[in-house]
Amino acid sequence: MGFFDFMTEDIAIDLGTANTLIIHNDKVVIDSPSIVARDRITGKIIAVGKEANMMQGKTHENIKTIRPLKDGVIADFDASEQMIKMFIKSIPALKKKLFTPALRMVICIPSGITEVEMRAVKESAERVNGKEVYLIHEPMAAAIGIGLDIMQPKGNMIVDIGGGTTEIAVIALGGIVCDKSVKIAGDVFTNDIIYYMRTQHNLFVGETTAEKVKIQIGAATEDLDSPPEDMAVDGRDLLTGKPKRVDVSYREIAKALDKSIQRIEDAVMETLSQTPPELSADIYNTGIYLAGGGSMLRGLDKRISMKTDLPVYIAEDPLRAVVRGTGMTLKNINKYKGILIK
Repeated sequence: MGFFDFMTEDIAIDLGTANTLIIHNDKVVIDSPSIVARDRITGKIIAVGKEANMMQGKTHENIKTIRPLKDGVIADFDASEQMIKMFIKSIPALKKKLFTPALRMVICIPSGITEVEMRAVKESAERVNGKEVYLIHEPMAAAIGIGLDIMQPKGNMIVDIGGGTTEIAVIALGGIVCDKSVKIAGDVFTNDIIYYMRTQHNLFVGETTAEKVKIQIGAATEDLDSPPEDMAVDGRDLLTGKPKRVDVSYREIAKALDKSIQRIEDAVMETLSQTPPELSADIYNTGIYLAGGGSMLRGLDKRISMKTDLPVYIAEDPLRAVVRGTGMTLKNINKYKGILIK
């Protein structure tokens, strides 16, 4: 261990469409929305994360809020780089240092990502002082984060429903045997709610409100065991232009999300149908694991279970399963060298 190693800090990043999480010294130090606010005139980034998120939908023409990641991949280079840089700078333990230390990073990426998109992520990381940058596929990180032993000759199925993509993978022997990545996830659910409110209630609601509705009364099925209370939703009346409030029940949201959830179910079924029979036998015994924020949608586990006739388990703290797994690979980097992409 040379002087250089002593100067190096390890960080694990889950660069998500909706949220970015960073682990440093085994602690989640950053857990913020992946969003930046830019001053249109100077081009400077004025806010990032939670602050920028509060501005969303409320800006005047000199401020623009940008979500630098779309469908799990970098859509706006400059903004994503600034965002990563500002998040890393705000890690409490690194703030105290005089200069930015060299970083050893593991960053997790969607499994359906192209070579070009992969290079984009790596270059962004290298520019924020990443000396050693490794990438890991999201379902893999989720599996490790859930606590599965992925090196065993045993099949496990992961469904990771994030903000931009749903990643479905069957994993065995430290590799992805078959996988599918669909662009139906949290963001699509939010848009489904906006569309439903507009067409059924003549109510125009913003993304932030739709997101709140999804979290408070979102459901994947109309028969829940413990249904949430109805929710008052505020927005603009499309007919009169006045602000208006409408009461909405979880049943309506289940209707609004039905088509998108069907597409996720279809993708799960398709992945199951491509699974080699020996692994199918394993999955029959182990069931399906859900991770990511989307897995918290009420009744989704029950619905997927009914569709597949398999037991479905939700990871504990599903929002952080991926970053936890990413952090674990960093800690045992020699054990996991084989599954990391250099």
